Amino acid sequence: MKSYLVKDPWHIIEDGFHPEYNRISESIFSIGNGHMGMRGNFEETYSGDSLQGTYMAGVYYPDKTIVGWWKNGYPEYFAKVLNSTNWIGLEIEIDGEILDLAKTRIQEFRRDLDMRLGLLKRRFKALMPDGTCIVVDAVRFVSLDQAELGALSYSISCPDKDVRLSIKSSLNGNVHNEDANYDEFFWKHDSQDIDEQYIAVSLTTRKTGFSLCVTAAHSLLINDEIPGSDIDVDVEDCIEDGKVSKTFTLDLQAGKTLKLEKYAACMTTRDHAEKELKSLGRKLLSELEAKSFHGLEDEHSRRWLEIWNHSDLVINGETSAQQGIRFNIFQLNQTYTGADARLNIGPKGFTGEKYGGSTYWDTEAYCLPFYLGTSDPSIARNLLKYRYNHLPKAIENAEKLGFTGGAALYPMVTMNGEECHNEWEIT
Repeated sequence: MKSYLVKDPWHIIEDGFHPEYNRISESIFSIGNGHMGMRGNFEETYSGDSLQGTYMAGVYYPDKTIVGWWKNGYPEYFAKVLNSTNWIGLEIEIDGEILDLAKTRIQEFRRDLDMRLGLLKRRFKALMPDGTCIVVDAVRFVSLDQAELGALSYSISCPDKDVRLSIKSSLNGNVHNEDANYDEFFWKHDSQDIDEQYIAVSLTTRKTGFSLCVTAAHSLLINDEIPGSDIDVDVEDCIEDGKVSKTFTLDLQAGKTLKLEKYAACMTTRDHAEKELKSLGRKLLSELEAKSFHGLEDEHSRRWLEIWNHSDLVINGETSAQQGIRFNIFQLNQTYTGADARLNIGPKGFTGEKYGGSTYWDTEAYCLPFYLGTSDPSIARNLLKYRYNHLPKAIENAEKLGFTGGAALYPMVTMNGEECHNEWEIT
């Protein structure tokens, strides 16, 4: 595959859209904060090749194995991190036509992962099927300062004509894992809620019983100001099974910019009681209401600058090598922050479903030295605590193979200390 990304020491840049590589780009442009992460999907509708993915660290499902034979000690399941509620979804209509980059004529496109500040940015200019010119600027991040917060800013303008513009912002819990062994849906829908301020979707995993509530709030601006009484904004609420949305519709004058800011609080029962998830999500969003998008962005980026201050590696004279090593450092630090000893480092981070988001032996072989050399000792200590806390399970694993006397057999792949990898001897 030819290189289609721009060489830059601090940024991963796709200059011009390459739909044939879109899934690859979605992986490369992933963002995370240790608590959660997501692929570099578009916010708006895209009918081309794509794998939507949003993941909550430590929330998994024991997918029944499809191994073709059985040996003593083989697990009954392969643990998989779950694709969870898609909180970034926006459906844009311009004069009744849905914005879909697979069906427009793209004139300009730039996707930019700012590794220094932890921001995913995108800008494009395109012609709708009827010839209407649109310009979009989007920024999003999952906050290092507020681990349960994700935020996006989506600006759209039509420079040449007045248009009737509609933005449908949703939380969609109707998600599945593409790599499910038996094409199962791993979530069951609990509730969908909506009022003037918030929308929320609550789900619970089958078998493992993890509950997730995602609550979202919105802010609408025109030319960076709250719309005045002279602008009529229609708001329509909609509740479906597993999905909830707010639709904002208005007449947008040529040259003016509509900006939708969306904030999502993602709460799970890994950290809170199930009955408190909804109220805690609202509480977090209410507490952050006084802060602007840029204020939250600055707090998040400041945390990234602190990380780079003690983990950067400078390579002089070779931009591609500098870009590559910083991408590796960025991925390690956004996959694991060391804040939670129950978590570890999935080989693919938050880039997608492959390897199930599980912990492999790679952590000690390759990752631990990095954290020892670049981070506070407590971060490496929590990686060791993770293994120590799995010692009882390691003893159980050994007993299955006939070992006694407290012998311990640590798994090759695990979520909770149990072995969950089949055919490990041939991988």
